Amino acid sequence: MTDPQRFFARAEALLERIERLLPAEPREPDWKASTAFRWRNRGGRGEITSVAYPSRVRLADLQCIDRPKQAMDQNTRQFLAGLPANNALLWGPRGTGKSSLIKALLNEYAGEGMRLIEVEKEHLVDLPEIVEHLYDRPERFILFCDDLSFEENDASYKALKVVLDGSINSTPDNVLVYATSNRRHLLPEYRDENLDARNVNGEIHFGDVIEEKISLSERFGLWLAFHPFSQDAYLTIVDYWLERLEVPDRGNEALRQAALQWALLHGSRSGRSAWQFARDWAGRIRLQARGNGSHD
Repeated sequence: MTDPQRFFARAEALLERIERLLPAEPREPDWKASTAFRWRNRGGRGEITSVAYPSRVRLADLQCIDRPKQAMDQNTRQFLAGLPANNALLWGPRGTGKSSLIKALLNEYAGEGMRLIEVEKEHLVDLPEIVEHLYDRPERFILFCDDLSFEENDASYKALKVVLDGSINSTPDNVLVYATSNRRHLLPEYRDENLDARNVNGEIHFGDVIEEKISLSERFGLWLAFHPFSQDAYLTIVDYWLERLEVPDRGNEALRQAALQWALLHGSRSGRSAWQFARDWAGRIRLQARGNGSHD
């Protein structure tokens, strides 16, 4: 074998070894496998994968958030009908039903073509690539960005801006973004940033930093606030879940005090806290009925 032949043989063997180390080409999503999907990025190559067991939460399960529930339901029905609809930002404290509402909408309207693709914050830079998979599909896709927030000097939100506002490539009509956040403007806000605000003919003009932070959330046409539940609302949610769990004698004072104590210890009168208390109480009652434990 001549020197050039040996060189090319060794080069070909090296390329084969490199190819074996590279991740496989992403497969086309199996859109019939599920109604819920996730974007996964492995080794620099992303793909849309199906979720085998999506959340089963229903719209009827979401108590005491009637206004945002009605607004999101209306917007989603418009979208599914091929009518104009808005990207949505749901913001507020943890456990108030933001993520559950989006999942419940999927369960309500999956039969009408709604599909959900969850995209984690670290993969936002892949949003334009994700959207490329969705052109010309008959389904209607919600890109779900949960618990979204950005820190100072975090440039990943620029990819989100591209999808919300479009770039040289327009976002397809069968795609919307539904995001949740604990922050109303998605970015941290500091008191001294307001010192740059100025009064011009009676109008408040914010400084450049504040304007940049507000500009991102304003790209969501539907901007819905979720608030902490009152004590009565919290107890209403507790009672709903206790009924769903078939707990008898739900009106006694001991149960009420236990529910309030649970919220106090967990630092939150939230829907999540109410659900967790109801599960704990139902479990205790059933264990007691079996004679395997005592109810405190």
